[in-house]
Amino acid sequence: MTTTVIEGAHVVTVSGAEYPGGHVVVEGNRITAVGAGPAPAVEGATVVDGRGCLLTPGFVNTHNHLYQWVTRGLAVDSTLFEWLTTLYPVWAGIDEHAVHTSASAALAQLALTGCTTTTDHHYVFPSDGGDVFAAEIRAAQDVGLRFHPCRGSMDLGRSDGGLPPDGVVEDRDTILAGSEAAIDRWHDPAPGSMLRVALAPCSPFSVTGELMRESAELARRRGVMLHTHLAETLDEEAFCRERFGCSPLEYVERFGWTGEDVWFAHAVHLDDTAVKRIGETGTGVAHCPSSNARLGAGIARTRDLRAAGARVSLGVDGAASNEAGSLLEEVRHALLFARAVGGPQALTVRDVLELATLGGAAVVGRTDEIGSLEAGKLADLALWRIDGLQHADVADPVAALVLGAPPPMELLLVNGRTVVERGHVRTVDVEALARECVAVHRTLIEKAG
Repeated sequence: MTTTVIEGAHVVTVSGAEYPGGHVVVEGNRITAVGAGPAPAVEGATVVDGRGCLLTPGFVNTHNHLYQWVTRGLAVDSTLFEWLTTLYPVWAGIDEHAVHTSASAALAQLALTGCTTTTDHHYVFPSDGGDVFAAEIRAAQDVGLRFHPCRGSMDLGRSDGGLPPDGVVEDRDTILAGSEAAIDRWHDPAPGSMLRVALAPCSPFSVTGELMRESAELARRRGVMLHTHLAETLDEEAFCRERFGCSPLEYVERFGWTGEDVWFAHAVHLDDTAVKRIGETGTGVAHCPSSNARLGAGIARTRDLRAAGARVSLGVDGAASNEAGSLLEEVRHALLFARAVGGPQALTVRDVLELATLGGAAVVGRTDEIGSLEAGKLADLALWRIDGLQHADVADPVAALVLGAPPPMELLLVNGRTVVERGHVRTVDVEALARECVAVHRTLIEKAG
C-alpha cells in the first residue's frame, strides 16, 4: 500500500475547515489525515510539495453525454429542439469505437479540469453499433475516473409524436432488458466502488410514460438511482402542456420520479411550486450553466433550489452543447450566472465549490465517501497551482480558483492513483486521442450524408 503526503498547500476541506499551509495524508485509496501545518513523518511516503497550490476535493460531474465529444461544433446557433433535430442523424452512426474514442477524450478533459467522479447519460443505441455502453465503461477504466454511467433510453419516436427519429429509438422490452442486463453486468454497490449504474429514460419528449414508470420500478427493485432531463427549455414546457396537460415535473411525478434516488438534469424552467416540490422530496438537480447558455435555454434557480432543500450539483452536459467540457468552467459560470440574475449574494465562491464537490456527492448518493477532504474518505483530490502570474496575488485562494483563469492541474488523484500530474494526463495518450477524434468526427459526418 502506497502512502502519499501533500503538504504546504492551502487545504479546503469543503466540510468546514480550511488550512493555509496544511497537509493531507493518503494511504492506499483512503485519506488518513487532514490538518494544519506539516504532516507527521511517514516512513516511505511520497511527499508532494504543495506550496503555491490549492488542494480541494475532486469534483463530481452529475450530467454528461460522453459520446458527443466527437460531434462538437454543429448547430452552434440553434435552440435545443433545432440542435437535436440536426444531431440525431449524426448520432445514429455511432459505434463502439466512436464511443470509446469520444468518451476517452471527454473523460481526459474532465480530469484536467478537476473531475474525479463523473456520471454519463447514454441513450443512443444503434442496432449495428455493438456494445456502446461497455465501450464508455472501458474508457472510464482506461482514464481512471470513478464512473456512474446511466443506461439511457428513448422509445417515443417521431411517428408517435416524439422528437427523435424512429431510427434511434428502441422498443420498451428491449430497453428494460438492456437496463437490467447493465445492472447485472456492471453495477458495483460495494463501498469504494469505481462503477455504479443508474437508469435514465431520456426526456418527456423522447420516452413514453410507460417506460418512465417501468424504469422507476426496475431501478427501485434493483437498488439503483434514476436520472432524466427535465424542464430544460420553454419548448419542453409547451410540449408537456399540450400533450399531457401539465408541467414537466407534474408529468414525471405521475410515474414516481421524485425522491432521494432521483436527479434531474437542467431544471431551468420551474415555478415556485415546482421548486418547493423538488426541495421537499429531496430530489437532486444537475445544474449545467454553460450548456443552458449555449442553447439559450435560460438560467436555473440554483439559490432557490438549495434553499428549498434540493440536492444541487454541477454538470458539463454533452460536448455537442458545451464544447469546452470543463467542469471547472461550470463552477465559474454557476457563480456568475446566479449573480447576474440574483445579485452578488446569490452564491458565494465557496457555495459553488461545494456544488462541485459535496453537492455532486449528495446527488449520486456518496457523501459518506467523496466530496470533502476528511480522514476515512476516498482519496479523490485535486491540487491546483495558483502561484503563477494569473493567480499569485489573488487574496483568496478559493476566489483564485473560481473567478480567475483556469489554473494548471498540479496533481489529480482518483482512488489514490495519479491520473493528472503537472498538467498532463498520465493514463492515456491525449495527442493520439485528439487525432482519432478528428477521424471519428469525419466518419460520422460522412455517414450522416
